[in-house]
Amino acid sequence: MAMSSLLRTSIVLSLFIFLATATTQAQISVDHPIPAIAKIKVDAARVDERSIPRTIFGTFLEPIGNSTYNGLWAEILENPSFEAGLWSPGNVRNMLHERPELGRSSKLGAPLPWEVLEPNQGNRYEYRYGDAANSSRSFFMMGLPGKQTGIKQKVYLPVHRALIYKASVYAKHLDGAQGLIIALKNRDSGEVLAESTVPTIAQEWTRYSVDLTLKQGTLASLEPADFILAVKDDERILIDEASLMPADAIDGLDPDMIRMVRDMHTPLIRYGGNFTSGYHWRDGIGPIDKRTNMPNIAWGIPEYNTFGTDEFLEFCRLVNAEPQVAVNLGTGTPQEAAEWVSYINQHWGDKQGGLLWELGNELWGNWNTGSPTLEQLAPRTREFSEAIRKADPKARLIATGQDPDAYEKWNAAQLTNPPGTEDYLSTHFVVTTDEVKLRNPSPEFLAQSSFAMTAELERRLKAMQAQIDDTPNKGHTRLAFTEWLWASGDGTPTSRWDNVAGAITTGTMYNMLLRSSDHVPISDMTGVIEFAGIWKKRGRVYGTPAAYVFEMYSTAAADHLLPATVDSGSYSVHQGITRVPEIADVPYLDVTATTSGDKKQVTLFVVNRSLDRDILSEVSLAGIKVQTSADTVTLNSEDLYAVNTEMDPETVVPAKHVAKVGENFRYTFPRASVTRISLTTRH
Repeated sequence: MAMSSLLRTSIVLSLFIFLATATTQAQISVDHPIPAIAKIKVDAARVDERSIPRTIFGTFLEPIGNSTYNGLWAEILENPSFEAGLWSPGNVRNMLHERPELGRSSKLGAPLPWEVLEPNQGNRYEYRYGDAANSSRSFFMMGLPGKQTGIKQKVYLPVHRALIYKASVYAKHLDGAQGLIIALKNRDSGEVLAESTVPTIAQEWTRYSVDLTLKQGTLASLEPADFILAVKDDERILIDEASLMPADAIDGLDPDMIRMVRDMHTPLIRYGGNFTSGYHWRDGIGPIDKRTNMPNIAWGIPEYNTFGTDEFLEFCRLVNAEPQVAVNLGTGTPQEAAEWVSYINQHWGDKQGGLLWELGNELWGNWNTGSPTLEQLAPRTREFSEAIRKADPKARLIATGQDPDAYEKWNAAQLTNPPGTEDYLSTHFVVTTDEVKLRNPSPEFLAQSSFAMTAELERRLKAMQAQIDDTPNKGHTRLAFTEWLWASGDGTPTSRWDNVAGAITTGTMYNMLLRSSDHVPISDMTGVIEFAGIWKKRGRVYGTPAAYVFEMYSTAAADHLLPATVDSGSYSVHQGITRVPEIADVPYLDVTATTSGDKKQVTLFVVNRSLDRDILSEVSLAGIKVQTSADTVTLNSEDLYAVNTEMDPETVVPAKHVAKVGENFRYTFPRASVTRISLTTRH
């Protein structure tokens, strides 16, 4: 009997699905299966005498998103100077889409993201140019007899820790009644939380300040409030440069963020990024309320300049980190850079200089303003280097290098400069982990490809250093990994900066950096605020899983490497992440062993890359004796894509245990996990 066309179609379709599935699964090839008991051997008698530099635990800060403003910087208000043009058209469109109520207020003259109190009063507002306490314009409010006229802004207050808020505004009385209301109200109920009226009698610009004190329990954490500036009756008044700060701010900085960043023990904070190529440091010094508001062209967001050089240095002091600053090689000049070096040296530490300075950021990318051509690169780098070395002969310079997957021509051009032009060449790896060669990849394929990336990066970094050592720069120049980040494009579940999979990838990155620290002594994780670090949303501060993994490594007594071998099986990736599609011989257990400087502690860092197998391991320690118990810290989750949020800030946190150990012991490393085992030696 002849087969029906429907049946033939069904069989063909089933065969196609089977072959497609088989092809997908075949892109992860198991080179050596995971054994019943994996073997980890550490030789503590053969200590690598080279010290592991603490600077591999550097971090990265850039004004992007809410990293500084409405983040690290404790100022709660946005656009406090009532300026125009601070957001790009795309960001304005997104803002109006998310908050359509702003559209009507904008039509009545309120600057984004302010709203008018009573839209039915009509247009009682005007911008005034050329008469301002700050920047280019002020805001004119015209009251109505018997009415209250003004503006408000939706805010989130950190009421979990602060009930007193320092509010201020510059005002200039023009006509009519006298009095400016400064208040906080519950946005949903309209209940007045705190209110004060200041007599606005001055006809010149005057700063008015009040304390707004909330009663305990009148506003819940994560609940929105409105900050209000209003006049009664027929007063006509100009206002400018408002502010709302929690009273517990530390020199203008968020104390929750300071505490959490301090806990990360980062020794180095890089101040740089795409904004660098258009940033002029003098805009961010001097009296805070006189600094000019302007657009951050790189990201299409405001640059209020209230967080500038002095504030960055104070942040570094508070978290016990050293500044690493990128200078403007886009729109800047060598003289401007040299003067910034001198300014920071005068305001930092012992004032003797010797800090790390980065000569531009990603100059190979045309998204950076004024990026040089390949022919312009070396001369421009040399010009800035010479100017900075004249200002500070002890300065340590990082010239802009290329990424590990595209470095040859660019780095070769930089290396034509005389030895001593730079001390390091930078490299970045900001990778979109759901962009792969394979069509229709499974989440499992994406995860195992991400976990494998650093195995290939380790090989490429050696090749990058070999290129340097094949020039007269040998012995003068090493590598600085000044940005690295795992991102995703279309929302596909994958390794990202904020989820568990991203934290596991971060564990493999630190194992790789520990092993590579002789030629990559500097590394800056993106970033200390936002991305893989600390976040603030709706007034609540919390850390990502990757920030906890960072802390697992940065707080360990890891001063020297110990030889470690592992037999845990391995796999290879084919048609993987576009930037590194082919990766061979990736061990399921990624193991790095270290010892403290006094040799009293041995630390094992172990990442289990397997998605479905807890790996029982036999650990053998040669050359030492250890106490019978060890502290362990493990980060993992049943949900590989779990994240922490302001509503549940501790969805994913490391688990601490005490394990029974010895010179030979067994330990089971959970699937998809990062583990630190701290062993104490005995004589």
